Amino acid sequence: MIRLAILGAGRIGKVHAASARALPDVRVVAVADAVPDAAAALATAAGATVRNAAQILAADDVDAIIIATPTDTHYDLIEGAAKAGKAIFCEKPIDLATERVRALAPIVAAAGVPFMTGFNRPFDPSFDALITRVRAGEIGAVEVVTITSRDPAPPPMDYVARSGGLFRDMMIHDFDLARRLLGEAPVRVQAAGSALIEPQIGALGDVDTAAVILTTASGKIAQIQNSRRATYGYDQRLEVLGELGMLRAENQLETTVERAGEGGFARAPARHFFLERYAEAYRRELAHFVRCLIEDRAPTPTLDDGLSAQILADAATLAWKEGRPIDL
Repeated sequence: MIRLAILGAGRIGKVHAASARALPDVRVVAVADAVPDAAAALATAAGATVRNAAQILAADDVDAIIIATPTDTHYDLIEGAAKAGKAIFCEKPIDLATERVRALAPIVAAAGVPFMTGFNRPFDPSFDALITRVRAGEIGAVEVVTITSRDPAPPPMDYVARSGGLFRDMMIHDFDLARRLLGEAPVRVQAAGSALIEPQIGALGDVDTAAVILTTASGKIAQIQNSRRATYGYDQRLEVLGELGMLRAENQLETTVERAGEGGFARAPARHFFLERYAEAYRRELAHFVRCLIEDRAPTPTLDDGLSAQILADAATLAWKEGRPIDL
């Protein structure tokens, strides 16, 4: 039985708590949050107690922690958990500063604790199947990876202000996917971005519409599109072109019902947002973390995976700001 504590009782903390409750080998024992009412509500739902972060890190009845707090709190919590011998699951990004992520690596390694970065998309059944088939050589050598990710609407402005920017907050998922599918590290990053949807995002120094091109040493290309607005739902698509053909994962729709009439064919909208679209991925992600702890295996994505995606996010941010390619 893995005794789990959840730090952060917001939207993503609730998702992980629900996933944990569905696993037979997990018991949520404690919840912490800066908002007392939020902590109490989630603790009640999970059958746990409310404690503060320091109490959780010092507790003898906690084997592992989920860090679902704001990004600027991650470093101290990871350092404290590692030194306390707790297994760590940390939501992305690990930190907004790449050098701080680098600094955490030897701390976690010295402690010898399991660490997993919360990139959930490789655990989506369709994306997982596509990645597996690409790696099995079904379409031969990869040539072009195309990733589309569009939110239905922009997030709150107070979130944008603390997010680290679209490249570090939103596109970081796509950087992780691109690395997995390309099979080799990108060496050049080109980026373009605009604030076309919400002027206040531009005023905060961020973008809501962006495109990035990653190029590897052998010439493989990944092209990534992000937008903070898609009026038709949460748009999540993945395509890989190889020498022998193409593999593609399409959107998940609200239903599979399609109507045909004189006006043509009509399908249901895409699932509305990430909570619906990636519900199964979140369940499989936490199940993987727990199974690795039980079987004494290293979970993935690793801290190094989180760092590598962060480096690409930094490069894309710089490429957008300076209007030039960045060589890694």
